Order: sequence, then C-alpha cells, then structure tokens
Amino acid sequence: MELFVQVLINGLLIGGIYALISIGLTLLFGVVDIVNFAHGEFVMLGMYTSYWVWVFSGMDPLVTLFISVPAMFIVGVVIQKYLFTHIMKAPPLTQIFLTVGLQLALQNGALMMFGSTTRAINFGWRESVIRFGEFVVPVNMLVAFVLSIVMAALLFLFLSKTDLGKAMKAARLDRETAMLMGINTNRIFLIAAGISAALTGAAGTAIGTFQYVQPLAGAHFGLMAYIVVILGALGNLKGAFVGGLILGIAESMGIQYISANSGLLAAFILFLVVLMIKPNGLFSSKGAT
Repeated sequence: MELFVQVLINGLLIGGIYALISIGLTLLFGVVDIVNFAHGEFVMLGMYTSYWVWVFSGMDPLVTLFISVPAMFIVGVVIQKYLFTHIMKAPPLTQIFLTVGLQLALQNGALMMFGSTTRAINFGWRESVIRFGEFVVPVNMLVAFVLSIVMAALLFLFLSKTDLGKAMKAARLDRETAMLMGINTNRIFLIAAGISAALTGAAGTAIGTFQYVQPLAGAHFGLMAYIVVILGALGNLKGAFVGGLILGIAESMGIQYISANSGLLAAFILFLVVLMIKPNGLFSSKGAT
C-alpha cells in the first residue's frame, strides 16, 4: 500500500506540470482556434530563459519567474500577431504545417545557438526531499506542483472575475456576437496567445528545477499536452487540468508496475481507452469552460 501511495504522489507531482502546460495549449485552441504543435518548444524557451538568467545573475529559479513569464508572454503576442493571425481562417492542414514548421525552427534554432549540450540549474534545494513517514517528496517537484496549482488558479480567477477575462470567454464562445458587443477580438486573441505562452514560461521554469535543459527538452511535454487536451476535451480548461493529473498518475503507474521505460506506454494506452469510450474527451458533455 505504501508503494502505491508513493507512486500516486509522484504521478500527481508531474501531473501538475502537465496540467499547467495543457491549460495553456487548450486556452489557445479555445480562444484563437489554433492547435499549436510548437507548444512544447515554448516550454523549452522558458527553460532556457530561466537557465540563462540564473547563469548571469545567480537568481533562485523561483525568482527567474518574474523574467521568464513576461518574456514568454511577449513571445506569444509576437507569434500571434505575425504568424497565427494570418492562418486563423485557413484550412486546418495549413495551420498544422505552420505550427509544425515553427516547432522545427525553434528546435533547430536552439540547437544552433546552444548546441546539444545538456545544462542544469544548480541551487541549494535541488536535491532536497521532505519525508512524511514512509513517503518521500522531492522539494523541487513539490515546488513545481504548487507553482502549477497557483498559476492555474490565477488563470481561472482571471477568466471568471475580470472584465478582460469575461471578454475572453465571450470571444471563445461566439466571436461574431462578441464583436457586435464591442469586444476587440484581435486584442483578445493577442492576450490569449500571450497568456498561453506565459504559462509555458512558468512551466519551463518549474521543469528546469528537476530536468536538464536542452533543445529537445520540450518535445516530451508538448506530446503529453496534446494527449491531455484530447483526454479532457479540446477547449475545456478544467478538463485539461484534471486530464494532466490523470495522465501524470498513469505515467507514474506505468513506470512502477510495468517497467522504467513504460511511462509513455501507459499514457498512450489510457489515451486509446478514453478515445474508444468517449471520443470527444472525458469532459466533452460539460462544454468548454
């Protein structure tokens, strides 16, 4: 029983990171109606931003959030304005080609600039653990999990309590009606893309506390995010959050009870089972909220 609880704890910790990344991806889809296949590479950019800030300033990883999050918000706005805006009404295949091209450009650009060398952010509490009886919780994973919960909560509060957040929800539900009500949808799209990228900046900072930084680091997290948003139903923020936790637990169970390399296998099996039972996602009946 103790082993099962420990595996469950591990799954929830990594699942929180998946949830944060997936919320950003599903927000972009829900508001802008684009599935960004370069989303994982945004996570990688967030990791490198925190890494280089740490290298040149020695800041604690948590403090680098105040740079990585705004920096990635700007990246998201720029990409929305100069790339995504031009394909919003294009066929889905065109959107896929552009975002996959962006993914390859970011990966290869990072390889050219930083090489394939793996880097690590070393700091005092990186290897620390907290013990609760028989259970062990790595401090860096716990911090990443708490950060994910806080960022997700702030996003939900923003969407439900602020005028801008309500305008964003209105634009997501019905663009034409939102425009007739005087909502500047182009501005809303820019902000949504910025927030989506900012969440990956926060996730990248959190991931950098327990994983090596390298140009392909975001590929795994991008893949898991795609699975999560489909599990939870495309455009459903709550579904993305819960789906991230479920997928983290499934991956942890696969690693523990099948083999050390079977985390992705367990995640894909869960994915296929859900698609067979509920093709539109676990939360499709609740709508995109």
